[in-house]
Amino acid sequence: MFKKLRNRLLILNMSIISVVMIGAFAVIYLTTYNNIQTENQNKLELLSSKPNAAYLNLPDDTKKEKIIIGIIPSESSLSFNMLVNSDCEILKVISHIDMPEETYFKAAELALSGKKNTIISLENKRWQYKISPMNGTLVTREHGKKLIINSNGENVQITFLDITDSHKTLMELFTTLFFVGIIMLFVIFAISLFFASRSIAPIAETWEKQKQFIADVSHELKTPLAIINANSDALLANEGETIKSQKKWLDYIKNQTDRMGKLVNDLLYLAKTVDTNIKMLDTPFDISEIVSDVLLSMEAVAFEKDITLLQEVESNIIIKSDCEKIKQVVTILMDNAIKYTEKKGRINITLKKTRHQLAFSIKNSGKGIPQKNLSKLFDRFYRVDPARTQENGGYGLGLPIAKAIIDRLGGKIYADSKENDGATFTFTLGL
Repeated sequence: MFKKLRNRLLILNMSIISVVMIGAFAVIYLTTYNNIQTENQNKLELLSSKPNAAYLNLPDDTKKEKIIIGIIPSESSLSFNMLVNSDCEILKVISHIDMPEETYFKAAELALSGKKNTIISLENKRWQYKISPMNGTLVTREHGKKLIINSNGENVQITFLDITDSHKTLMELFTTLFFVGIIMLFVIFAISLFFASRSIAPIAETWEKQKQFIADVSHELKTPLAIINANSDALLANEGETIKSQKKWLDYIKNQTDRMGKLVNDLLYLAKTVDTNIKMLDTPFDISEIVSDVLLSMEAVAFEKDITLLQEVESNIIIKSDCEKIKQVVTILMDNAIKYTEKKGRINITLKKTRHQLAFSIKNSGKGIPQKNLSKLFDRFYRVDPARTQENGGYGLGLPIAKAIIDRLGGKIYADSKENDGATFTFTLGL
């Protein structure tokens, strides 16, 4: 179940990030493409707008007709122009590029057979061309004679611009984005898998705790119910007996019923404490007085075990919180300390305040709590010594209730212990 949930989160995360990444790469590529296209188009427009001057006063050639005329290029990009008549015959070619004459004829053929303002491949290069009508008078020389060509749109000029480098730049950009995208997908997959697993971990942990909670509750209820059932059978087997003669069976039933009632009440109390919809009281009270009252009520129990109570309680500490909940926490910690303190042991109670918070701590003597168990102390139904806890009649709900209360009040509660040096429980609250 959790694996499927993790995979769904992973797919969702990958899909969202992939779409965003592809969108970003597409914007980069299209922006670069448009800029390069605009630049090439501007160059082509510029080249096609000034070839007429190149046809003026061309050098004489008395020996043979010269179709291709070389001139010094004025642009950094490779380019050439050609004049074509209405019969698709090349009249003149102006070029500074060393290419065979057949190549120019091929370029004209491809350009005239294609569409306007498009691209052709020639001599392992890519050329963008523009066909534009020639209007006005063109002056040139042919066989040493001055030739005047009047053109009213019958002749056309074809301007070619080398865009090989631009195309190469776009292909390199596309390749780079493609491979970066592939690498990023693997990286994103690893990161998404990590965070999806981390996101699922608390849910899985909560689920396991819930399962363990149900199992623990079932276990705790199973024993009292078994005892009640057995004693009920004993009563039914002796129907002729008087109630007085059956008192011990009734006492067993009453005892286990009380235990079950206490368990249910603790569970309900814990549920109410954890429920964030239930508001906690927030009134000023003297916490020093609360601690003193709890210690006074516990003195008789401590006296029975010959436990020495040492207290260092600072007086007149006023806080604004839930008085009854704080009293419940102090009672739980005090009761827990007495239960786990050996006879003739000692318990140290401290209540102090600093500038921003107060701290209550209670330390009992004894063998202490193993370090590996400290993190589990506030789990429901957890017992460091199950046998002893059963003897004391506890269910392992006291500390979870205390932690739930302190968490709701915005404080912190924790435990510390050293081997053979007892355990210390501390909670802090803001003033």
